[in-house]
Amino acid sequence: MTFDVKRILVGVDDSEDAVLAFDYAINLAKKSGSELVIVSVLESDEMNVFQALDKDFIHGERAELEQHILKYQKKAQDAGVQNVKCVVTEGDPGETIVEEVIPAVQPDLLVVGAESKKGLARHFGSQAAYMAKYAPITVTVVR
Repeated sequence: MTFDVKRILVGVDDSEDAVLAFDYAINLAKKSGSELVIVSVLESDEMNVFQALDKDFIHGERAELEQHILKYQKKAQDAGVQNVKCVVTEGDPGETIVEEVIPAVQPDLLVVGAESKKGLARHFGSQAAYMAKYAPITVTVVR
């Protein structure tokens, strides 16, 4: 039995593990000829109440993230991945990816880093653990 991977979803947040996961996903996408979908989540819980109420702040943060994710897209394309798409969304990364992004993108495989960049949760790897436990698809956790 073989595992046919047509679409790979990879989560990025600039942490060391996420960069390793991204590189792993690039190599896998090249070898298998898969589409690569890069997702980054703007974490609303990292904002204070005044920032969360300020639409200009949120728009600025999201626009900055959207520009940043294009660098990942270019890196994947430069590495030889033919079909690369990007998704930027907001919320709790684990829940948002499992409950919103996966149903919308319909990937065959999710690739994530073991530790996230920010917050207390990074020490426990809870985002990766959450996604590995609840994602309805195969999850590869890279460290």
